[in-house]
Amino acid sequence: MKKVLIANRGEIAVRVMRACAEAGYTSIAVYADQDADAMHVRLADEAVALGGDTAATSYLSIHALLEAAERTGADAVHPGYGFLSESADFARAVEDAGLVWIGPTPESIEALGDKMTARRIAQRAGAPLAAGTDRPLTGPAEAVAFARLHGLPIAIKAAFGGGGRGLKVVRELSEVADAFDAATREAIAAFGRGECFVERYLESPRHVEVQVLGDGVGGVVAVGDRDCSMQRRNQKLIEEAPAPGLTVEQRLQLHAAARAICAEVHYRGAGTVEFLLAADGTISFLEVNTRLQVEHPVTEQVTGVDLVREQFRIAFGEGMSLSETPTPVGHAFEFRINAEDPGRGFLPSPGRIERLRIPGGPGVRWDGGVEEGDVVQPAFDSLMAKLIVHADTRDAALTRARRALRELSVAGPATVIGFDLLALGEEAFATDTFAVHTQWIESTLLPRLEPQLRPAPLADGPVLRVPVEIDGRRVVLGLPPALLERLGRGGQDAAVAAVPASGPDPAELLAPAPGTLVRWLVGDGAAVSSGEQVAVLDAMKMETPVAAHRSGTLSTRVDVGSAVEADNVLAVIV
Repeated sequence: MKKVLIANRGEIAVRVMRACAEAGYTSIAVYADQDADAMHVRLADEAVALGGDTAATSYLSIHALLEAAERTGADAVHPGYGFLSESADFARAVEDAGLVWIGPTPESIEALGDKMTARRIAQRAGAPLAAGTDRPLTGPAEAVAFARLHGLPIAIKAAFGGGGRGLKVVRELSEVADAFDAATREAIAAFGRGECFVERYLESPRHVEVQVLGDGVGGVVAVGDRDCSMQRRNQKLIEEAPAPGLTVEQRLQLHAAARAICAEVHYRGAGTVEFLLAADGTISFLEVNTRLQVEHPVTEQVTGVDLVREQFRIAFGEGMSLSETPTPVGHAFEFRINAEDPGRGFLPSPGRIERLRIPGGPGVRWDGGVEEGDVVQPAFDSLMAKLIVHADTRDAALTRARRALRELSVAGPATVIGFDLLALGEEAFATDTFAVHTQWIESTLLPRLEPQLRPAPLADGPVLRVPVEIDGRRVVLGLPPALLERLGRGGQDAAVAAVPASGPDPAELLAPAPGTLVRWLVGDGAAVSSGEQVAVLDAMKMETPVAAHRSGTLSTRVDVGSAVEADNVLAVIV
């Protein structure tokens, strides 16, 4: 029996574990300190601690992951999505350790993960492309020069990233330099590398993508297409398959370009080729995600193809089970159930899930990473689960989605459920005209959303690790904060990182969400105006600007690098 270590957490770890169980493989979970009792740990056949409480010391630690694989006798590693899933260094380290990497070759990841190299590959393959640079920018001046030459808007993008992180769309020349700096910082924080490039930004485009499978020797199948235009902050919220409103010619062009790009690198395993589709019908290659996508279930629902099982088949030398694009049956939607407050600009809302009611019935699938009583951790992504619905037609799938979303109930963290129901009632999205685009949420729906109640702050502190001897063997026990508190030691080992709010003082500038203070945009003692951006928080892996709530002189109360909770005092303005 093969043993598969899943180098991830949350719902994708659970998804891969279920595929392991059905394939007859043993699943091995890994976990950060906060995830010691997480759903993916509880469901795995085996679980091993990574010994850290941040992404860098746990799910992003190649050393810790390979050590876990060695300790458990793993045969293979599945990276899921995010974290190290698109790291050529990790893929190479896994293979160098004699393990099977369930994904593309390190060489393919390097070629397609470098967006400038990917552009050159797309050019060779004859794929449609917007104007852009084919090498990293040396600084903000180059971005300004490109904008002057090609016009605005432009998109500044992390060369080694995805998921909307390290991406800044700029419409004013005066903002280009600051956007370049912000994209670089965000890219370093998310991917460990800050190189960025620039390209013309197609105004109000749709985001369409093609799911591919490659056999590793040049054979590539386009499994199907999806629309992922329902985004906020360049991250997807609602996806559907097949992509609605495409002409036969557009669909054929998208599929052919995706196959050609991946064939150029002898792509192996599952991947996604993404494109932008402008209102005038212009198609432009965007990037290749060399991993499984969050939205892969909608393609599974309309094609009957289990993409994780296909990943297993290809990685273990059994080959793909399909040789041509399946004819899609019906229509499917996926709703990312994030712990975010749409009424506060989709600010993260970590906290304990006090109550969870999951919908069911025909055509309803729930890919969850949490259960009632679990905690949405502030150190990681806000995605709790995915609701997928499938029906014979798009209209029938929309009706089913409304029913399922009304059945779904979450108490504790703020969620996007109310936003989803609002979106389903919008003519631009719910009718055959399909007039949404990647900025539609911010431009149309965001001003109409109401804030939700904040969840209670989490009291958990760091795990205390104590070496003990059991039957002559040294083991390390991790003592959770709740136990320490009951023993009268709560709080002794946890440093207070920020000044708590002291009351309803109108001068206090409060943190809008839990996170880490990345940067002050103005100096201590500076004069600021109401609405002016004065600080930047890194909240659940995304930079969130903090605006002054009043005009006056700003006095800082928190240092850069400090962790803060929602409503902690960042500064006073008098």
